[in-house]
Amino acid sequence: MEKNFFAKFHGLGNDYICLDEDWIDFPLDERAIKTICNVHYGIGSDGILLKTHSSKANFGLRIFNPDGSEAEKSGNGLRIFAKFLHDFGYTVKKEFTIETRGGIVKAKIEELVDGRAKLITVDMGKAIFEAKKIPVICDTEECIGKKIKVEDREFEINCVSVGNPHCVIIVDQLDDEMVKKYGPIIENLDIFPNRINVQFAKVLSRDIVEIRIWERGAGYTLASGSSSCAVASVMVKKGLTDRNLTIKMPGGVLKISIDEDWNIKMTGEVQEICSGHLSPELTHQFI
Repeated sequence: MEKNFFAKFHGLGNDYICLDEDWIDFPLDERAIKTICNVHYGIGSDGILLKTHSSKANFGLRIFNPDGSEAEKSGNGLRIFAKFLHDFGYTVKKEFTIETRGGIVKAKIEELVDGRAKLITVDMGKAIFEAKKIPVICDTEECIGKKIKVEDREFEINCVSVGNPHCVIIVDQLDDEMVKKYGPIIENLDIFPNRINVQFAKVLSRDIVEIRIWERGAGYTLASGSSSCAVASVMVKKGLTDRNLTIKMPGGVLKISIDEDWNIKMTGEVQEICSGHLSPELTHQFI
């Protein structure tokens, strides 16, 4: 593999660039991340997945949002990273572990097409509802069914961590403009010390939920694995659905299952878009 090699993938329209820390010759700082993720000055992406070393798992992963901030975990990002590891020869195994800031997860290649990973399952860990561990500032142990006022609207929020923080709002009708208007405000409310991912969710049946996503540090997003896991967890918590769910998003669908101990599994497709090398004209400005 040559210096500054990259590969770009998408999981249901949520796109990430994969890099290997051993094969880049520039500091991946905020300026570099913002530039590379910019569609006009870089490649354009919803974020960067950086392969690192780990003493606790088979592989290490750092996840960066396009604004330069670092995320604890990403469901789509983890499936993409698993495909990157498999398809570019880092491992021949179908099952392996990945260490993230949000904990160690297990990945499994479920289906191959022409030797390349297509369908991937990730064990996303446990859903955590304890407010101080999410974190969210709340006057009760769990922040479920709490009312908040956001400008001219009142919303009922349900907060959960699946390795990163989420705020789920159940609605009767989904409205993209409402998500884009209130999502960034809710993301940055003082009650969320580390900011928060926001999902608006509509229950379609006992096993299907449709959602819209405002992603912390990225904005309106076509799909999100961790958001799907968070919504599924809240739905099960509130008794609105069964434990095996299909989550529908503008970018596609994910299958989520939650066991009695709140362990979450997520299954979905990923696809490579392109690969290549970052130009010296681009990377020299970061040195």
